Amino acid sequence: MIFFFCRLFGSLRSACQRVLDTVQGFRLLVRRLRYGLLCVLCLTLGACVTTSERVGSANAQWKPSPNYGQRKANFVILHHTSSDTLERALATLTSPRTEVSSHYLINRDGQVLQLVDENQRAWHAGESSWGGHSDMNSVSIGIELVNNGREPFPPAQIKALLALLSDIRSRQKIPRANFLGHADVAPGRKTDPSAFFPWRQLAMSGFGLWCEPPFETPPENFDNILGLATLGYDVRDPVRAISAFKLHFSPNGSDMDDADRGMLYCLVKNVMINGRE
Repeated sequence: MIFFFCRLFGSLRSACQRVLDTVQGFRLLVRRLRYGLLCVLCLTLGACVTTSERVGSANAQWKPSPNYGQRKANFVILHHTSSDTLERALATLTSPRTEVSSHYLINRDGQVLQLVDENQRAWHAGESSWGGHSDMNSVSIGIELVNNGREPFPPAQIKALLALLSDIRSRQKIPRANFLGHADVAPGRKTDPSAFFPWRQLAMSGFGLWCEPPFETPPENFDNILGLATLGYDVRDPVRAISAFKLHFSPNGSDMDDADRGMLYCLVKNVMINGRE
């Protein structure tokens, strides 16, 4: 319409141009106002959404699993995957169908993958108990080692594990006594990591409890089951608790012999005197 009048009244051309410039300027102003309002809205919404960086090892590759929930860790629980390959273990631990996960997965060659943020609740321990805690998933970091359960753990894998445990402890301040196996917290239901696992080597590096022979002879009234409960074992089924203890500290036979009693007494005594640090 404006262009039509400009053609009819040439003498008003300059005035019309000024009108056109004013209209175009107004339109530009409206666009800028819209953009400004959109930016303010985005910043406002962004301030309401909290984003956090992944908490974990800087040396691990991030392979997120959807299977987790929020929690605070005070334990580390070690597992073996019962899988022959990293790929199969990773598929199991990251599939929504399995509802199983862990925070870390360590391959035989020492490659470390992180699947769940350390501040999130991974689903690795299942029905479990230790020292009165009846839901270990809520208080622990789970680490899976690629191992079929019938083979030794390669040195490269254990070296990577020790480095990861040191890294975790520096952040989470987990007590020395709280580095455990899946079998420890689920006696009878789980038997991993296997008898090949080097618990003594870990303990010598500060991760877990251990005593070296010769052991002090326990008092005659020292009760094995009470001793196991003092360490943290669920002793509602004493046979299973003893089996889990022996798998960790003395993987031979099924009954507590004198050496096993000596080891148990030493461990309990250390915990009572020095605490779990």
